[in-house]
Amino acid sequence: MSAPLREIYRRLYEHFGPQHWWPADTPFEVLVGAVLVQNTAWSNVEKVMAALREEGIRDVAALDRLAEEELHELIRPVGYYRIKGRRLKNLLSYVLRRHGGSLDSMFQTPRDRLRRELLEINGIGPETADSILLYAGNLPTFVVDAYTLRIFARHGWVEWDADYHRLKSLFEDALEADAALYNEYHALLVRLGKDYCNKRRPKCQGCPLEDLLPEGGPADAA
Repeated sequence: MSAPLREIYRRLYEHFGPQHWWPADTPFEVLVGAVLVQNTAWSNVEKVMAALREEGIRDVAALDRLAEEELHELIRPVGYYRIKGRRLKNLLSYVLRRHGGSLDSMFQTPRDRLRRELLEINGIGPETADSILLYAGNLPTFVVDAYTLRIFARHGWVEWDADYHRLKSLFEDALEADAALYNEYHALLVRLGKDYCNKRRPKCQGCPLEDLLPEGGPADAA
């Protein structure tokens, strides 16, 4: 990379300030939100969280007790509610079976082992697993997403076909294993992606990383 990851972080933090992410009240809400936010806006997840609070559903056991149709009705705002309902039930079943429904107990599991176990759950991919570990468990594992790839590929720092592991390793090999740093860094990249590095029409002028673009402008996907 032509720009150190620390320098990128400094620029983003000075430009945007702290992001206070993940916007959930409890680790339980982070756990649920990490599954429901796939392919939808966070505003839709917030509607579900409000409904769960209204129903007094505040832990794994209470949510798991819901009948399938009740669960589907509650999570309908996030779309693909049948698929997400199955994924959520799979995750809840794991927490109940392996950890007695206790997230405190779950997050006492060594990080790498817990990550492997989460990835074995049907419907839980790397981004969801890492989001749960970092944002619910405060465990140092870097979360990457489509924004991360888009920003780094446009600047020529990675290839457009770089996979999740390649991107994750890029950060974890260069930065200390610090959950607070990983949290803020990922949140800042999401903010940059939303405000400047749009999918179709990037707003490069005024972007805090504008002068780090390759000569000739952003590198486009092949």
